[in-house]
Amino acid sequence: MSNIWRSCMLSSPRRGVPLAMQVTAQFRALIAQGEWPVGTRIPPEHRLTEQLGVSRNTVREALSALVHLGLLEARPGDGTYVRADSELQVSLTRRVAAADPDDALEVRALLEHRGARRAATHAGEEDVARMRELLEQRDAARAADDLAGFVEADFAFHRAVVIAGGNPLLAELYQHLSPVITQTITDTAALHEERAVHELHHRLVDAIAAGDPEAAEACSVALVQEGRDILHRDRGGAA
Repeated sequence: MSNIWRSCMLSSPRRGVPLAMQVTAQFRALIAQGEWPVGTRIPPEHRLTEQLGVSRNTVREALSALVHLGLLEARPGDGTYVRADSELQVSLTRRVAAADPDDALEVRALLEHRGARRAATHAGEEDVARMRELLEQRDAARAADDLAGFVEADFAFHRAVVIAGGNPLLAELYQHLSPVITQTITDTAALHEERAVHELHHRLVDAIAAGDPEAAEACSVALVQEGRDILHRDRGGAA
């Protein structure tokens, strides 16, 4: 993973407000704004101390607060990494991760069904082109027996559909739930999936391109139901 060390984004703390609180706020802003992207290692303590002009204890207190919130993850002997970009993502992930898989699929279904319907009335040519590109990546990963790549492309595809719906709050919520949604995809992914599932993904894009919200939503409903059926078969239950 790459290191993101940006000295220009930090400023010396003001007087009258606890230093650790100010430093915590600055670090949180860097994470929220994407200056410290999720998955990257942040600058080491000594560099942050130099940039801010505060003591190492102050920096450590600020980092500890963000670790406690779940935004950062300390890896002994390696460094501190960005784990999430918002407290909402942390709380939602913890809550849904502890839920029954069927309930997690239900949450995913609510977001994707509405997203697909909205995409059919809001998506532009670039959105549709992006979806088709991601389906090509998904198909390529499937042909190469690359499960990790397949899951990544599948999630990116469904996220693109939701984003194309034009509701930034819905898209943000979907992104915050990405660990949970990715897990549901992983649990139900099949590189040698049935032809019907493959075709449903392409029919979904066709419906969006045609501006048909009913057909788009129907495809989304069918896709989630396929995932639920696979989950039930794997658990030995009734679909």
